[in-house]
Amino acid sequence: MDTLPLFLALAGRDVIVLGDGEAAEAKARLVVAAGAIVAGEGAANPAIAFVALDDEAEARAAATRLRARGLLVNVVDRPAMSDFLMGAIIDRSPVVVAISTGGASASLSRSLRGRLEALLPQSLGALARAIFESRDAAAARHPTIPDRRRLWERALAEGGALDPLRAIADAEAAVANAIAGQASDAVHETRIITVTSADPGDLSLNDLAALGRCDALIVGAGVPAAIVDRARRDAARVAQGTAHPGLTVELRYRPA
Repeated sequence: MDTLPLFLALAGRDVIVLGDGEAAEAKARLVVAAGAIVAGEGAANPAIAFVALDDEAEARAAATRLRARGLLVNVVDRPAMSDFLMGAIIDRSPVVVAISTGGASASLSRSLRGRLEALLPQSLGALARAIFESRDAAAARHPTIPDRRRLWERALAEGGALDPLRAIADAEAAVANAIAGQASDAVHETRIITVTSADPGDLSLNDLAALGRCDALIVGAGVPAAIVDRARRDAARVAQGTAHPGLTVELRYRPA
């Protein structure tokens, strides 16, 4: 990962936008959409800054001045001069998807956004809000963290009651029905994945899905880091033979 993706809370804060023309106007619209306030260079306490100047020397000088104030600066169309990059955005608030190629190709980011946009229904934002607002109800019906994790994993899985890629007419009702379903039992399940190479692409889709949702991880000797990185980052690391509620994935390395 060459850059760290972040989602900034900018509501009510000043954001400097320097420049004229379409590029500056586009960044100003983006700032307003995020609930921030478009400000000039004289803003007293800005959060970040965008520089949209055609002249490279002027853009570099402006970025230097702003950076000297401790600001992170994005210089439009000049990734090498920027502290942060803007990706192509899919807005299904509160769900937001951003795609970045690290400045390699804005056209590639836009192409990927167009394809992903077609996959994400407009109801996705309502679904996210309904899940957020149902936290107390979910905790009452499914009292432990592993219980709730399995609840949402089942409901949000492909073909599940809350499949996020399926349009849902009444998100609140759908979420309430999913929560009211049979409470999950804290069963022990272990899945053994035999790793034959350092390329995660050689794993099956089922293996990748298990790594993405596992509660615990047993890492055998020689398992490449690229494979381990595909597991849930907050999955517990346990010793072999240790019982753990939920799904435990055991990785064994056997070179092809």
